[in-house]
Amino acid sequence: MKLSQHLAKFAPAALALAWAFSAGTATAADKLPVVASFSILGDIVRAVGGDRVEVSTLVGPDQDAHVFEPTPADAKKVAQSKLLVSNGLGFDPWLGKLSRSAGYKGASVVASAGVKSIRAVPEESHDHDHDHDHGDVDPHAFQDPTKVMAYVRNLSAALAKADPAGAEVYKTNAAAYQAQLTELDGWAKQQFAAIPKAKRKVITSHDAFGYLGARYDITFLAPQGISTESEASAKDVAALIRQIKKDRIKAVHVENMTNPKLLEQLSREAGVTMGSELYADALSATGGPADSYLKLMRYNIGELVKSMKLN
Repeated sequence: MKLSQHLAKFAPAALALAWAFSAGTATAADKLPVVASFSILGDIVRAVGGDRVEVSTLVGPDQDAHVFEPTPADAKKVAQSKLLVSNGLGFDPWLGKLSRSAGYKGASVVASAGVKSIRAVPEESHDHDHDHDHGDVDPHAFQDPTKVMAYVRNLSAALAKADPAGAEVYKTNAAAYQAQLTELDGWAKQQFAAIPKAKRKVITSHDAFGYLGARYDITFLAPQGISTESEASAKDVAALIRQIKKDRIKAVHVENMTNPKLLEQLSREAGVTMGSELYADALSATGGPADSYLKLMRYNIGELVKSMKLN
């Protein structure tokens, strides 16, 4: 058989293989540019988008989305993207203004669309001197892995609409990530089941863990409200100190993107030792213990279980 005939025999199979490979990957120039509002959301987008997307985040690791102030560089980043991803529920309201100022014309998706939200802890006693308002809704739905399943469905659909050629890839990636979320949820239930309900009480800097508490029957208490911009009153702090002493709560944690001074003061006055840092609204830096959403959840849950055992 001539060499040309031999090569022709395998050409169709080679072309089919090349097409299948190219459907799941893309060159840097071909990748769909996506901007996500903050680091946790960006990581979830990467998990669903895989090699077909180039994801940028506006609020990076260890940064606080509640006090984020966009720069001209952020506006440029938004203007150059094809898909803009927000958390919604009042978590990142500044993104709408930023997209308008950037003249953004692409597609947008609210990752939390369809999620059944929970009400925030009333903040009447917290002082507010800002225009960042969540209303009555707790925006931290991503603290419950079963809520993130809805995020994944929304992201898969939005990515497929923006990049129809990658629809099957996004569907496959989403299914694989959903399975990991299901596994995470089952593991979390097992971890918390080892802690008597009476001991499931935790003090954190601000009310970022309401969904986690609702899912796994944990009481979270915080001197600040759901936004790190709210200020705890002296009355709030005094009441929390009394409750810590009364209930003998030893589980006291500061978050990675908040100022620890208030909790340090509270721990001192309540006579308890402050525990490890938790990751609430942001991932850790690359190489840290929480540089992906799945690692963040497992790290936080492990630290919470250890500290609640001391209650």
